[in-house]
Amino acid sequence: MSAVLDSAPTTVKTYLRPIDRDGLMAFADKGRANPASRGTNKVHTVTEGQYRTLSYVGDHAPVVVDEPLHLFGQNTAPAPGEIALSALGGCLAVGITAVATWKKVQLSKLELFLEGDIGNPAAWGAGGALEKTPAEMGFQAIRVKVVLEGDASREELDEIVRHANYYSPVANTMRNPIPFTIALSE
Repeated sequence: MSAVLDSAPTTVKTYLRPIDRDGLMAFADKGRANPASRGTNKVHTVTEGQYRTLSYVGDHAPVVVDEPLHLFGQNTAPAPGEIALSALGGCLAVGITAVATWKKVQLSKLELFLEGDIGNPAAWGAGGALEKTPAEMGFQAIRVKVVLEGDASREELDEIVRHANYYSPVANTMRNPIPFTIALSE
């Protein structure tokens, strides 16, 4: 004789590993107490040859950057623009996670798909389209699609994404002009 289950099947939902909400709230309190506070990110980039570079950040393995074959690189790693989009994706993911934690929303899925329209007709300033202005070079459009699931309504999840975008340091760096200097080292 076989046993018949009297209850409906149970769906098990797993959530992404959470961040420390108490620590996040303490960090937010510090920001309210000193809204002008700033930190400094530091990177040391070394060229190996051709366009392949190694960027050292703290005690982490180096971030490798290269160009594809059609742009005279070795195609051993992502291109600089792809790394910039990676930084944007990472920053937005951090913000979305932080805002969800602040709003007590548990996330079960967070993925970002980024695209950026970029051209280089000036050949990095090496004799290409010389009439180009800085505003015409670099990313001309960036599109980000966020796949977000959690224990909240679509409207609440949409608000989390909007809020994280508004406060994203990397997104705001890309959107807004900032003081920028490049010079030979002393």
